Amino acid sequence: MGYNTYAEEGSLKISEDVIATIAGTAAADVKGVAGLSLRPLSDTKGIVRRKPGHRAIRMEMHDGEAVLDLFVNLYLGAHIPEVATELQMRVKDAVQTMTGISVSKVHVHVAGVVLTNEEPIVE
Repeated sequence: MGYNTYAEEGSLKISEDVIATIAGTAAADVKGVAGLSLRPLSDTKGIVRRKPGHRAIRMEMHDGEAVLDLFVNLYLGAHIPEVATELQMRVKDAVQTMTGISVSKVHVHVAGVVLTNEEPIVE
């Protein structure tokens, strides 16, 4: 699946994988984010399982606008409301800027916490 636009000159199709890559790259730059997480699924007994195809970033189109669900792991000590707000702003801006697709919502799901409060030092 993907996002399609049509004009007199031709058409453009942007894959959901491309949008997920853009969103993931933007998310990785947010302080406090340890990484993306596969979307968890619970069975009837409440056991969380992960299945192929359940991605860290999911996109749906509603009335011509994208709604993104982003599943992330955060570092211990990260202030979740601040990190979530930053994620929403950066992901929305990156996707809209690079694709021209209007993003109405970015839902942030904190799937896990990395049990260290230190982010890796990048030199």
